[in-house]
Amino acid sequence: MNIEGIAAVVTGAASGLGEATARALAAKGAKVAVFDRDQERGEKVAADIGGIFCECDVTSEEKVAAAFAKARDAHGQERVLVNCAGVANAVKTVGRDRETKEVKKYPLHQFELVIGINLIGTFRCIAHSAAGMVDAEPLEDGEKGVIINTASVAAEDGQIGQAAYSASKGGVLAMTLPIARDLMNEGVRVNTILPGVFKTPMVAMMPDNVQDALAAQVPFPKRLGRPEEYAELAVFMVESGYMNAEHIRLDGGIRMAPR
Repeated sequence: MNIEGIAAVVTGAASGLGEATARALAAKGAKVAVFDRDQERGEKVAADIGGIFCECDVTSEEKVAAAFAKARDAHGQERVLVNCAGVANAVKTVGRDRETKEVKKYPLHQFELVIGINLIGTFRCIAHSAAGMVDAEPLEDGEKGVIINTASVAAEDGQIGQAAYSASKGGVLAMTLPIARDLMNEGVRVNTILPGVFKTPMVAMMPDNVQDALAAQVPFPKRLGRPEEYAELAVFMVESGYMNAEHIRLDGGIRMAPR
């Protein structure tokens, strides 16, 4: 797909992987809608790239619908959706209080929250976007749209405390093929990226020694991933018309240890 002049939506685009992707698509000539809950940061990114900010909470059907309506009113039907909105937590299935040694179960509401944002929120945005894409005029090769999702290497080798996160990202990975098959006769491609350890705002808040330890686990290059590298792969997936129903690890070769 030729990115020049198309409309694109990026969720979680106020920072991190989403922001880098929004900037990369805009640099290629796309009209980008920045979806995020962070209005102040989101409006700044949108202003920087000549796009539009749409306040969006992916756990809300009404807010997602309103965000897509606003984006389409400004830019027309999006041809590209990149899902980067997500959250991470670390809680063991069963733990013990350090002082009392009392057994503590995983707080179910935290599990539901992660699933609600990472998995259901991703699917919610896919469903809204695909419903518009399938009625769009076909481009070259009959293509109408491209959807790119963000899973994680935790989908395949989750660490201690990542039951909810791995389940949510594993779900994103697992639904890539069936959604691509659902849309195969409608001219919409679906792919998923599995990032490793990237220097996102969340990681950047960690002490330098922790970041260095994470980077040392990467076979090569021995550093954290850069959001721009995620964006480069997302752009490639948009432009490469024969890439469909695929998932790619972007991780420097890392395989996560238990902890």
